[in-house]
Amino acid sequence: MNKEEIKKREKELIALTGAICAQKLNDEYSQLCERLIKKLGRKREVPFQRGKIEIWAAAVVYAIGSINFLFDKSFEPYMSAEQISEYFGTSNSTVSNKARQIKDMFDMWHFNPEFSTQRMTESNPFNNMVMVDGFIVPLDSIPEDLQELVRKERAEGGDRKRLLDVSQRMDKIINSN
Repeated sequence: MNKEEIKKREKELIALTGAICAQKLNDEYSQLCERLIKKLGRKREVPFQRGKIEIWAAAVVYAIGSINFLFDKSFEPYMSAEQISEYFGTSNSTVSNKARQIKDMFDMWHFNPEFSTQRMTESNPFNNMVMVDGFIVPLDSIPEDLQELVRKERAEGGDRKRLLDVSQRMDKIINSN
């Protein structure tokens, strides 16, 4: 497949996932699915250039849904894995296997900052934790000025290097006391 054909297939995938999200889920799921499809499309070996497009669409929704508790009835929106497969006319086992490949490819897990819904991001139990000297401690157990520094870095999308610098500064302050 050439680049134009891949882009065309990418657009088809986005349309398919967008349709199920509009009918059964919400706009946030649609945006997350589109983000994942575009990321798949940037791989050197574009995975969705082979295989049935419906399976890929179902697998994308399944992968996003599984890390955001879509299959848990206590969450809104709710949709079962079987309903996703049924919507696309695909086999649930094939879809779950393809979704597993996608999740492994991008190291997708619960509370993943790139593919989590706003609700999941806000309820992340690690939001109030920080690592000091290799130990995970509650954020409110460190000095207030360092708490603010951590919050500021996180609000700015603090990458690991900057957060490591913050952690090293915390270590120096804590160890000097």
